[in-house]
Amino acid sequence: MDKGNQSVVSEFVLLGLCHSWNMQVLLLMIFLILYLTIVLGNIFVIILIFTDVHLHSPMFFLLANLSFVDMLLSSVTTPKMITDFLREMKTISFGGCMWQIFFVHFTGGSEMVLLVVMAYDRYVAICKPLHYSTIMSLKKCIGLMVASWTIGFVHAMSQMAVIVQLPFCGPKEVDSFFCDIPLVIKLACMDSYTLGILMNAGNGVLTMTCFILLLMSYTYILFTVCQSSKTGTSKALSTCTAHITVVVLFLGPCIFIYVWPLSITWVDKFLAVFYSDLTPLLNPCIYTLKNKEIKNAVKKFRTFYIDFNGNI
Repeated sequence: MDKGNQSVVSEFVLLGLCHSWNMQVLLLMIFLILYLTIVLGNIFVIILIFTDVHLHSPMFFLLANLSFVDMLLSSVTTPKMITDFLREMKTISFGGCMWQIFFVHFTGGSEMVLLVVMAYDRYVAICKPLHYSTIMSLKKCIGLMVASWTIGFVHAMSQMAVIVQLPFCGPKEVDSFFCDIPLVIKLACMDSYTLGILMNAGNGVLTMTCFILLLMSYTYILFTVCQSSKTGTSKALSTCTAHITVVVLFLGPCIFIYVWPLSITWVDKFLAVFYSDLTPLLNPCIYTLKNKEIKNAVKKFRTFYIDFNGNI
């Protein structure tokens, strides 16, 4: 292609979730409520964990980090989507599109690795309880958290190093509510079929590696406990159910978007909404409902709040 005849694309047009104005108004209210709930819910979990001394353990330290990552992941795409519901022309600058891609994969990759770290924490707690405090020290937890962020950053940078060099000279309609690699690659002025496969493979390596490690971890945990006692099995199931639920809800859509794409527009949009909005909303709910320590901390917080207001 003659690069001299190419025009540089300065912005992309996001087609959003739908075209009906009435439906967009309805979705605006729904996603605004969802986003506020995500932010407030995850902030509440973080504050609860750092203010209650009974929650100062590796498991809850990692949970606080998961809430923080969830809040960031949702904030990358949802505010832009909400404001776009009020606009007839939903545009995003080229730079804004690239930054959106980077942060989606940075936070998403970090969360995948963090889920593996949380599975490792449960493995040590259930299978090696006598050595738990030694193995999962504060220094070890911070190191694992930094590792998850580092892997997420490297993953995002490896994707960006390829996509920012692609020639964009004409088509600029992204059939979604945010910029993502599979959709943006299709707009490049080149045969992007092979590149799309390679990029999906790159995403697939991280996604499937984390998924397999998580599957092996929880299978081994449950198998080990089943060999010991029925009481232990019940406790382990209660502890791991929340983690397994989060894994399925988060990694499931990622697998169908990046590893095994269905190429059905409405399905891709639904899955994108699921992992960028619904999963960050469900995580604090799942952990709160399934964890006795969190429930007790919530009760204490509520009692303190009522007593404080009563004294005022």
